[in-house]
Amino acid sequence: MSVRVSREVAPVDSDEAFRIEIRDWLERHVTDDVRGAGGPGRESEAFEQRLAFARRLAAGGWTTLAWPVAHGGRGASLSRQVIFHEECARSGAPSRVDHIGTTMVGPTLIDHGSPEQRRRFLPALAAVDELWCQGYSEPGAGSDLAGVTTRARLDGDRWVITGQKVWTSLAHVADWCFVLARTAPAPPGGPRSAGLTYLLVPMRQPGVTVRPIRQLTGDSEFNEVFLDDAVTEAGLVVGEPGRGWRVAMATLAYERGAATVGQQIGFQRDLDDLLAVARRTGAAGDPALRDRLTRAWVDLSVLRAHTLRVLRADPPPPMSSSVIKLLWTRWRQGLGELAMDVLAAGDAGPEATGRWQRYFLFSRADTIYGGSDEIQRGIIAERVLGLPRQARG
Repeated sequence: MSVRVSREVAPVDSDEAFRIEIRDWLERHVTDDVRGAGGPGRESEAFEQRLAFARRLAAGGWTTLAWPVAHGGRGASLSRQVIFHEECARSGAPSRVDHIGTTMVGPTLIDHGSPEQRRRFLPALAAVDELWCQGYSEPGAGSDLAGVTTRARLDGDRWVITGQKVWTSLAHVADWCFVLARTAPAPPGGPRSAGLTYLLVPMRQPGVTVRPIRQLTGDSEFNEVFLDDAVTEAGLVVGEPGRGWRVAMATLAYERGAATVGQQIGFQRDLDDLLAVARRTGAAGDPALRDRLTRAWVDLSVLRAHTLRVLRADPPPPMSSSVIKLLWTRWRQGLGELAMDVLAAGDAGPEATGRWQRYFLFSRADTIYGGSDEIQRGIIAERVLGLPRQARG
Protein backbone atom coordinates (compact mmCIF):
# COMPACT_ATOMS: atom_id res chain seq x y z
CA MET A 1 0.00 0.00 0.00
CA SER A 2 1.81 3.10 -1.23
CA VAL A 3 2.03 6.38 0.68
CA ARG A 4 0.85 9.48 -1.16
CA VAL A 5 3.25 12.41 -0.87
CA SER A 6 3.11 16.06 -1.73
CA ARG A 7 5.15 17.04 -4.77
CA GLU A 8 5.74 20.49 -3.23
CA VAL A 9 7.35 19.50 0.07
CA ALA A 10 9.52 16.50 -0.74
CA PRO A 11 13.12 17.38 0.22
CA VAL A 12 15.92 16.78 -2.25
CA ASP A 13 17.27 13.21 -2.17
CA SER A 14 14.58 12.04 0.26
CA ASP A 15 12.66 8.80 -0.11
CA GLU A 16 9.59 10.94 -0.90
CA ALA A 17 11.43 12.60 -3.77
CA PHE A 18 12.47 9.18 -5.01
CA ARG A 19 8.85 8.03 -4.90
CA ILE A 20 7.84 11.06 -6.99
CA GLU A 21 10.61 10.32 -9.49
CA ILE A 22 9.61 6.70 -10.13
CA ARG A 23 5.88 7.52 -10.02
CA ASP A 24 6.31 10.20 -12.69
CA TRP A 25 8.39 7.84 -14.84
CA LEU A 26 5.79 5.10 -14.60
CA GLU A 27 2.96 7.49 -15.43
CA ARG A 28 4.74 8.30 -18.70
CA HIS A 29 5.76 4.76 -19.65
CA VAL A 30 3.09 2.31 -18.42
CA THR A 31 0.87 2.33 -21.48
CA ASP A 32 -2.46 0.60 -21.99
CA ASP A 33 -0.91 -2.21 -24.08
CA VAL A 34 1.12 -3.44 -21.09
CA ARG A 35 -0.86 -2.26 -18.07
CA GLY A 36 -1.52 -5.22 -15.77
CA ALA A 37 -0.15 -7.74 -18.28
CA GLY A 38 1.62 -10.94 -17.28
CA GLY A 39 2.06 -12.48 -13.86
CA PRO A 40 1.59 -16.00 -12.50
CA GLY A 41 -0.41 -18.08 -14.94
CA ARG A 42 -0.25 -15.35 -17.61
CA GLU A 43 3.41 -15.21 -18.58
CA SER A 44 2.64 -15.61 -22.29
CA GLU A 45 0.46 -12.49 -22.24
CA ALA A 46 1.78 -9.52 -24.29
CA PHE A 47 5.29 -10.93 -24.09
CA GLU A 48 6.91 -8.75 -26.76
CA GLN A 49 5.33 -5.59 -25.32
CA ARG A 50 6.51 -6.53 -21.83
CA LEU A 51 10.02 -7.16 -23.15
CA ALA A 52 10.01 -3.71 -24.75
CA PHE A 53 8.83 -2.22 -21.44
CA ALA A 54 11.64 -4.01 -19.56
CA ARG A 55 14.14 -2.45 -21.95
CA ARG A 56 12.60 0.98 -21.32
CA LEU A 57 13.08 0.33 -17.61
CA ALA A 58 16.70 -0.58 -18.36
CA ALA A 59 17.27 2.60 -20.35
CA GLY A 60 15.95 4.55 -17.36
CA GLY A 61 18.35 2.77 -15.01
CA TRP A 62 15.61 1.03 -13.06
CA THR A 63 16.34 -2.66 -13.74
CA THR A 64 19.52 -2.64 -11.65
CA LEU A 65 18.23 -0.41 -8.88
CA ALA A 66 19.61 -2.63 -6.09
CA TRP A 67 22.95 -3.41 -7.75
CA PRO A 68 26.06 -1.63 -6.41
CA VAL A 69 27.05 1.49 -8.30
CA ALA A 70 30.42 -0.13 -9.12
CA HIS A 71 28.56 -2.77 -11.15
CA GLY A 72 26.23 -0.44 -13.03
CA GLY A 73 23.43 -0.15 -10.48
CA ARG A 74 22.04 2.62 -8.32
CA GLY A 75 22.96 1.10 -4.96
CA ALA A 76 19.46 1.87 -3.71
CA SER A 77 18.61 1.44 -0.05
CA LEU A 78 16.09 -1.17 1.03
CA SER A 79 13.46 1.52 1.58
CA ARG A 80 13.88 2.75 -2.00
CA GLN A 81 13.72 -0.77 -3.39
CA VAL A 82 10.43 -1.22 -1.52
CA ILE A 83 9.14 2.12 -2.86
CA PHE A 84 10.05 1.09 -6.40
CA HIS A 85 8.13 -2.18 -6.18
CA GLU A 86 5.19 -0.46 -4.47
CA GLU A 87 4.91 2.10 -7.24
CA CYS A 88 5.28 -0.48 -10.00
CA ALA A 89 2.41 -2.45 -8.49
CA ARG A 90 0.31 0.69 -7.95
CA SER A 91 0.77 1.81 -11.57
CA GLY A 92 -0.18 -1.56 -13.06
CA ALA A 93 3.30 -2.02 -14.53
CA PRO A 94 3.48 -5.38 -16.33
CA SER A 95 5.10 -8.48 -14.90
CA ARG A 96 8.84 -8.41 -15.61
CA VAL A 97 10.20 -10.82 -18.22
CA ASP A 98 13.76 -10.15 -17.02
CA HIS A 99 13.30 -10.80 -13.31
CA ILE A 100 15.26 -14.07 -13.26
CA GLY A 101 18.25 -12.35 -14.81
CA THR A 102 18.25 -9.02 -13.02
CA THR A 103 17.08 -10.09 -9.56
CA MET A 104 18.69 -13.53 -9.34
CA VAL A 105 21.59 -14.00 -11.78
CA GLY A 106 22.95 -10.47 -11.57
CA PRO A 107 23.31 -10.36 -7.76
CA THR A 108 24.72 -13.91 -7.79
CA LEU A 109 27.47 -12.91 -10.21
CA ILE A 110 28.18 -9.69 -8.32
CA ASP A 111 28.74 -11.61 -5.07
CA HIS A 112 30.11 -14.94 -6.32
CA GLY A 113 31.14 -14.59 -9.97
CA SER A 114 34.59 -14.04 -11.39
CA PRO A 115 35.67 -10.66 -12.84
CA GLU A 116 35.48 -12.21 -16.32
CA GLN A 117 31.92 -13.47 -15.71
CA ARG A 118 30.84 -10.04 -14.47
CA ARG A 119 32.32 -8.31 -17.52
CA ARG A 120 30.66 -10.82 -19.85
CA PHE A 121 27.16 -10.98 -18.36
CA LEU A 122 26.33 -7.92 -16.24
CA PRO A 123 26.01 -5.37 -19.07
CA ALA A 124 23.68 -7.67 -21.04
CA LEU A 125 21.62 -8.34 -17.91
CA ALA A 126 21.33 -4.64 -17.12
CA ALA A 127 20.21 -3.84 -20.68
CA VAL A 128 17.82 -6.86 -20.85
CA ASP A 129 19.67 -8.03 -23.96
CA GLU A 130 19.74 -11.64 -22.69
CA LEU A 131 16.98 -13.53 -20.86
CA TRP A 132 17.59 -16.28 -18.30
CA CYS A 133 15.87 -19.31 -16.81
CA GLN A 134 16.57 -21.47 -13.75
CA GLY A 135 17.75 -25.08 -14.03
CA TYR A 136 17.11 -26.46 -10.54
CA SER A 137 14.08 -28.78 -10.25
CA GLU A 138 14.14 -32.28 -11.73
CA PRO A 139 11.49 -35.00 -12.19
CA GLY A 140 13.10 -37.29 -9.62
CA ALA A 141 14.16 -34.62 -7.13
CA GLY A 142 11.37 -32.05 -6.99
CA SER A 143 11.97 -29.72 -4.08
CA ASP A 144 14.77 -31.96 -2.80
CA LEU A 145 17.38 -29.85 -4.54
CA ALA A 146 20.36 -31.72 -3.09
CA GLY A 147 19.06 -34.83 -4.88
CA VAL A 148 19.53 -33.54 -8.43
CA THR A 149 20.99 -36.12 -10.82
CA THR A 150 21.91 -33.96 -13.82
CA ARG A 151 25.62 -34.57 -14.35
CA ALA A 152 28.44 -32.54 -15.81
CA ARG A 153 31.96 -33.65 -16.67
CA LEU A 154 34.92 -31.56 -17.69
CA ASP A 155 36.14 -32.42 -21.18
CA GLY A 156 39.11 -30.25 -22.08
CA ASP A 157 37.99 -26.62 -22.11
CA ARG A 158 34.28 -27.28 -21.70
CA TRP A 159 31.71 -28.93 -19.47
CA VAL A 160 29.48 -31.60 -20.99
CA ILE A 161 26.07 -31.77 -19.27
CA THR A 162 23.47 -34.55 -19.33
CA GLY A 163 20.16 -34.63 -17.49
CA GLN A 164 16.66 -33.22 -17.31
CA LYS A 165 15.17 -30.17 -15.62
CA VAL A 166 11.47 -29.51 -15.13
CA TRP A 167 9.09 -26.66 -14.23
CA THR A 168 11.57 -24.33 -15.92
CA SER A 169 9.78 -21.00 -16.27
CA LEU A 170 10.36 -19.10 -19.53
CA ALA A 171 12.89 -21.64 -20.83
CA HIS A 172 11.28 -21.32 -24.27
CA VAL A 173 12.38 -17.68 -24.55
CA ALA A 174 15.61 -17.79 -22.50
CA ASP A 175 19.10 -17.32 -23.92
CA TRP A 176 20.88 -18.73 -20.85
CA CYS A 177 20.16 -21.03 -17.91
CA PHE A 178 21.93 -21.37 -14.58
CA VAL A 179 22.12 -25.10 -13.96
CA LEU A 180 22.83 -27.01 -10.76
CA ALA A 181 24.58 -30.25 -11.75
CA ARG A 182 26.53 -32.97 -10.02
CA THR A 183 30.22 -32.99 -10.96
CA ALA A 184 31.45 -35.29 -8.17
CA PRO A 185 29.79 -37.89 -5.92
CA ALA A 186 28.77 -36.81 -2.43
CA PRO A 187 31.27 -38.09 0.16
CA PRO A 188 30.11 -41.10 2.23
CA GLY A 189 28.44 -39.82 5.36
CA GLY A 190 28.80 -36.23 4.19
CA PRO A 191 26.19 -33.75 2.99
CA ARG A 192 24.42 -34.72 -0.23
CA SER A 193 24.88 -31.16 -1.46
CA ALA A 194 28.64 -31.67 -1.74
CA GLY A 195 29.82 -32.27 -5.31
CA LEU A 196 27.21 -29.98 -6.92
CA THR A 197 28.35 -27.26 -9.31
CA TYR A 198 26.65 -24.05 -10.48
CA LEU A 199 27.04 -23.69 -14.26
CA LEU A 200 26.01 -21.01 -16.75
CA VAL A 201 24.71 -22.78 -19.85
CA PRO A 202 23.67 -21.32 -23.24
CA MET A 203 20.19 -22.45 -24.23
CA ARG A 204 20.47 -22.06 -27.99
CA GLN A 205 22.56 -25.11 -28.88
CA PRO A 206 21.90 -28.59 -30.31
CA GLY A 207 22.21 -30.32 -26.92
CA VAL A 208 19.29 -28.43 -25.36
CA THR A 209 15.65 -29.39 -26.02
CA VAL A 210 12.76 -27.42 -24.50
CA ARG A 211 9.29 -28.99 -24.30
CA PRO A 212 6.35 -26.96 -22.96
CA ILE A 213 4.21 -28.31 -20.11
CA ARG A 214 0.52 -27.60 -20.64
CA GLN A 215 -1.07 -26.30 -17.44
CA LEU A 216 -4.62 -26.39 -16.09
CA THR A 217 -5.09 -22.84 -17.39
CA GLY A 218 -4.20 -23.92 -20.95
CA ASP A 219 -0.94 -21.94 -20.94
CA SER A 220 2.59 -23.33 -21.14
CA GLU A 221 4.91 -20.99 -19.24
CA PHE A 222 6.66 -23.95 -17.57
CA ASN A 223 8.85 -26.34 -19.53
CA GLU A 224 10.86 -29.51 -19.45
CA VAL A 225 14.48 -28.99 -20.46
CA PHE A 226 16.52 -31.94 -21.74
CA LEU A 227 20.31 -31.64 -21.67
CA ASP A 228 21.87 -34.22 -24.00
CA ASP A 229 25.62 -33.58 -23.98
CA ALA A 230 24.94 -29.86 -23.84
CA VAL A 231 28.13 -27.86 -23.41
CA THR A 232 29.38 -24.73 -21.76
CA GLU A 233 32.82 -23.20 -21.34
CA ALA A 234 35.06 -24.44 -18.54
CA GLY A 235 35.21 -20.93 -17.07
CA LEU A 236 31.44 -20.62 -16.68
CA VAL A 237 31.36 -22.15 -13.20
CA VAL A 238 30.16 -19.71 -10.55
CA GLY A 239 32.20 -20.30 -7.43
CA GLU A 240 34.22 -23.52 -7.36
CA PRO A 241 33.44 -26.89 -8.97
CA GLY A 242 31.75 -29.15 -6.43
CA ARG A 243 30.85 -26.23 -4.17
CA GLY A 244 27.84 -24.84 -5.94
CA TRP A 245 25.37 -25.40 -3.13
CA ARG A 246 26.23 -22.16 -1.35
CA VAL A 247 25.88 -20.23 -4.61
CA ALA A 248 22.55 -21.93 -5.38
CA MET A 249 21.17 -20.99 -1.95
CA ALA A 250 22.35 -17.40 -2.36
CA THR A 251 20.43 -17.16 -5.64
CA LEU A 252 17.22 -18.28 -3.92
CA ALA A 253 17.74 -15.65 -1.21
CA TYR A 254 18.01 -12.90 -3.83
CA GLU A 255 14.77 -14.15 -5.42
CA ARG A 256 12.86 -13.56 -2.18
CA GLY A 257 14.09 -10.04 -1.46
CA ALA A 258 12.42 -6.64 -1.71
CA ALA A 259 10.42 -7.68 -4.78
CA THR A 260 8.15 -9.68 -2.48
CA VAL A 261 6.73 -6.38 -1.20
CA GLY A 262 5.65 -5.44 -4.72
CA GLN A 263 4.17 -8.90 -5.07
CA GLN A 264 2.06 -8.26 -1.98
CA ILE A 265 0.84 -4.93 -3.38
CA GLY A 266 -0.38 -6.97 -6.34
CA PHE A 267 -2.13 -9.28 -3.88
CA GLN A 268 -3.88 -6.25 -2.39
CA ARG A 269 -5.08 -5.23 -5.84
CA ASP A 270 -6.40 -8.76 -6.38
CA LEU A 271 -8.27 -8.63 -3.07
CA ASP A 272 -9.75 -5.21 -3.89
CA ASP A 273 -10.94 -6.57 -7.24
CA LEU A 274 -12.53 -9.58 -5.58
CA LEU A 275 -14.28 -7.31 -3.08
CA ALA A 276 -15.78 -5.40 -6.03
CA VAL A 277 -17.01 -8.68 -7.52
CA ALA A 278 -18.48 -9.67 -4.13
CA ARG A 279 -20.50 -6.48 -4.05
CA ARG A 280 -21.82 -7.10 -7.58
CA THR A 281 -22.79 -10.70 -6.96
CA GLY A 282 -24.28 -10.07 -3.53
CA ALA A 283 -21.64 -12.23 -1.83
CA ALA A 284 -20.66 -9.27 0.37
CA GLY A 285 -24.04 -9.61 2.08
CA ASP A 286 -23.37 -13.19 3.16
CA PRO A 287 -21.97 -13.09 6.74
CA ALA A 288 -19.73 -16.14 6.22
CA LEU A 289 -18.23 -14.79 2.98
CA ARG A 290 -17.89 -11.31 4.48
CA ASP A 291 -15.96 -12.82 7.38
CA ARG A 292 -13.63 -14.67 4.99
CA LEU A 293 -13.01 -11.50 2.94
CA THR A 294 -12.18 -9.63 6.13
CA ARG A 295 -9.85 -12.41 7.22
CA ALA A 296 -8.08 -12.25 3.86
CA TRP A 297 -7.48 -8.52 4.39
CA VAL A 298 -6.15 -9.08 7.91
CA ASP A 299 -3.87 -11.94 6.87
CA LEU A 300 -2.44 -9.92 4.00
CA SER A 301 -1.73 -7.00 6.35
CA VAL A 302 0.10 -9.39 8.69
CA LEU A 303 2.08 -10.86 5.78
CA ARG A 304 3.18 -7.39 4.66
CA ALA A 305 4.19 -6.31 8.17
CA HIS A 306 6.15 -9.53 8.69
CA THR A 307 7.91 -9.23 5.33
CA LEU A 308 9.01 -5.64 6.02
CA ARG A 309 10.26 -6.65 9.47
CA VAL A 310 12.32 -9.49 7.97
CA LEU A 311 13.76 -7.31 5.21
CA ARG A 312 14.85 -4.67 7.72
CA ALA A 313 16.48 -7.18 10.08
CA ASP A 314 20.29 -7.46 9.99
CA PRO A 315 20.93 -10.32 9.90
CA PRO A 316 17.54 -11.65 8.80
CA PRO A 317 15.92 -14.33 10.98
CA PRO A 318 17.03 -17.86 10.04
CA MET A 319 15.04 -19.47 7.22
CA SER A 320 12.83 -16.36 7.01
CA SER A 321 12.36 -16.86 3.26
CA SER A 322 10.77 -20.25 3.97
CA VAL A 323 8.29 -18.65 6.38
CA ILE A 324 7.34 -15.95 3.88
CA LYS A 325 6.95 -18.53 1.11
CA LEU A 326 4.55 -20.55 3.28
CA LEU A 327 2.52 -17.48 4.21
CA TRP A 328 2.02 -16.04 0.74
CA THR A 329 1.30 -19.30 -1.04
CA ARG A 330 -1.38 -20.27 1.44
CA TRP A 331 -2.87 -16.77 1.25
CA ARG A 332 -3.01 -16.73 -2.55
CA GLN A 333 -4.40 -20.25 -2.73
CA GLY A 334 -7.02 -19.33 -0.17
CA LEU A 335 -8.03 -16.26 -2.18
CA GLY A 336 -8.57 -18.45 -5.23
CA GLU A 337 -10.84 -20.74 -3.23
CA LEU A 338 -12.71 -17.75 -1.81
CA ALA A 339 -13.15 -16.35 -5.32
CA MET A 340 -14.94 -19.51 -6.43
CA ASP A 341 -17.47 -19.11 -3.62
CA VAL A 342 -17.93 -15.42 -4.45
CA LEU A 343 -18.62 -16.32 -8.10
CA ALA A 344 -21.17 -18.93 -6.98
CA ALA A 345 -23.21 -16.23 -5.22
CA GLY A 346 -24.30 -14.51 -8.44
CA ASP A 347 -23.48 -13.47 -12.00
CA ALA A 348 -20.10 -11.71 -12.06
CA GLY A 349 -19.98 -11.47 -15.86
CA PRO A 350 -17.79 -13.42 -18.30
CA GLU A 351 -14.64 -11.30 -17.90
CA ALA A 352 -14.49 -11.53 -14.10
CA THR A 353 -15.51 -15.20 -14.15
CA GLY A 354 -12.74 -16.08 -16.59
CA ARG A 355 -10.15 -14.13 -14.65
CA TRP A 356 -10.96 -15.71 -11.30
CA GLN A 357 -11.26 -19.22 -12.71
CA ARG A 358 -7.75 -18.84 -14.15
CA TYR A 359 -6.53 -17.45 -10.83
CA PHE A 360 -7.97 -20.41 -8.92
CA LEU A 361 -6.55 -23.00 -11.31
CA PHE A 362 -3.05 -21.55 -11.33
CA SER A 363 -2.99 -21.03 -7.56
CA ARG A 364 -3.15 -24.80 -7.05
CA ALA A 365 0.55 -24.84 -8.01
CA ASP A 366 1.55 -22.08 -5.55
CA THR A 367 2.27 -24.56 -2.75
CA ILE A 368 4.47 -26.67 -5.05
CA TYR A 369 6.71 -24.45 -7.18
CA GLY A 370 9.60 -22.52 -5.68
CA GLY A 371 9.94 -25.13 -2.93
CA SER A 372 6.90 -27.10 -1.84
CA ASP A 373 5.13 -26.42 1.46
CA GLU A 374 6.30 -29.78 2.79
CA ILE A 375 9.94 -28.91 2.11
CA GLN A 376 9.60 -25.41 3.60
CA ARG A 377 8.04 -26.83 6.78
CA GLY A 378 10.82 -29.41 7.00
CA ILE A 379 13.46 -26.69 6.70
CA ILE A 380 11.85 -24.66 9.49
CA ALA A 381 11.35 -27.71 11.72
CA GLU A 382 14.92 -28.98 11.38
CA ARG A 383 16.98 -25.80 11.07
CA VAL A 384 15.03 -23.38 13.25
CA LEU A 385 13.12 -25.50 15.77
CA GLY A 386 15.82 -28.18 16.03
CA LEU A 387 13.39 -31.06 15.55
CA PRO A 388 14.71 -34.49 14.44
CA ARG A 389 15.46 -34.83 10.77
CA GLN A 390 12.66 -36.47 8.82
CA ALA A 391 13.47 -39.92 7.47
CA ARG A 392 13.99 -39.88 3.71
CA GLY A 393 13.68 -42.95 1.55
